[in-house]
Amino acid sequence: MASGILSRSLSLLKSSTFLLSTKPQFFSSKTFYSQAAPTYFSYKLVASLTCRMASSRVATFSTQSVSSNEPVVSVDWLHANLKEPDIKVLDASWYMPNEQRNPLQEYQVAHIPGALFFDVDGISDRTTNLPHMLPSEDAFAAAVSALGIENKDGVVVYDGKGIFSAARVWWMFRVFGHDRVWVLDGGLPRWRASGYDVESSASGDAILKASAASEAIEKVYQRQAVAPITFQTKFQPHLVWTFDQVWKNIEETTYQHIDARSKARFDGVAPEPRKGIRSGHVPGSKCIPFSQMLDGSQTLLSNEELKKKFDQEGISLDKPIVTSCGTGVTACILALGLHRLGKTDVPVYDGSWTEWGGHPDVPVSTSEA
Repeated sequence: MASGILSRSLSLLKSSTFLLSTKPQFFSSKTFYSQAAPTYFSYKLVASLTCRMASSRVATFSTQSVSSNEPVVSVDWLHANLKEPDIKVLDASWYMPNEQRNPLQEYQVAHIPGALFFDVDGISDRTTNLPHMLPSEDAFAAAVSALGIENKDGVVVYDGKGIFSAARVWWMFRVFGHDRVWVLDGGLPRWRASGYDVESSASGDAILKASAASEAIEKVYQRQAVAPITFQTKFQPHLVWTFDQVWKNIEETTYQHIDARSKARFDGVAPEPRKGIRSGHVPGSKCIPFSQMLDGSQTLLSNEELKKKFDQEGISLDKPIVTSCGTGVTACILALGLHRLGKTDVPVYDGSWTEWGGHPDVPVSTSEA
């Protein structure tokens, strides 16, 4: 059974005349569309001189020219390498529930040509009530194989905000041993601002693969047979922290714990967006909101600027660091920034504050106003 997002969206697709078109539609990043109706969209196609000019000045890059030590790639690099057979592009857009945005539906309206949809909520652990927790190795391998990704592929992940949920999927691939993975710096907004075309496709192979990935997850957890596995995992346990490890670190303080949530939520003066979760933070942790890793265009800061952010909060790059947030998404943005600074072994507390703050028997600290 497909995830909730896929189920609702696939039903929506079937009911929409426009979305039943099987022929991909290409349109300029200067396209405007109406959001008044949820199922029908009108398009104004604008000739993209900017895109043609941009294409003519982009140098040709080798797909091997980007190191796994650098966690992001530019939109120019991706545009030049988009048709390389060993590059797979994933739209991993995900939004907070209160934003009331449907990432799959938005993917249908506009995505980077050839990109596949990665369902952050769907490709997750089915044995817990915590949101989008890391799936098992077998489940991740089955889902990624259903998407048509192999170990030889380089994977570029982007999202609809710039750098947000894409960092989570970057981390997931690394947890399962795949280092040839990068986040698109600035994401879809940067891609469109650079004048590059986006694609609209309502059905076909991409949607079938997204549905197959979610169904593969369900089958693994139900102990049913799945299609042949083309992606082999190699679990990296040092990149994932559990509840018990966080508890132990409160006493031992071996790792510097950084929380990516807003300062108000960290201090306990703003309520948590999820019901039943206490306000505050893990004792001994420090707050560096994930937004401080990014500039105004939602691209990752330079090494010098990133280091300054950590220095300001008294975080030493010479000591171990663990990151957390609300549900394990934006903590990965901190890990992304630290990766750029050479700290490639930063674990993320997967359950994050939703797990910790939802537990009645653990210590919670708040900051004085």
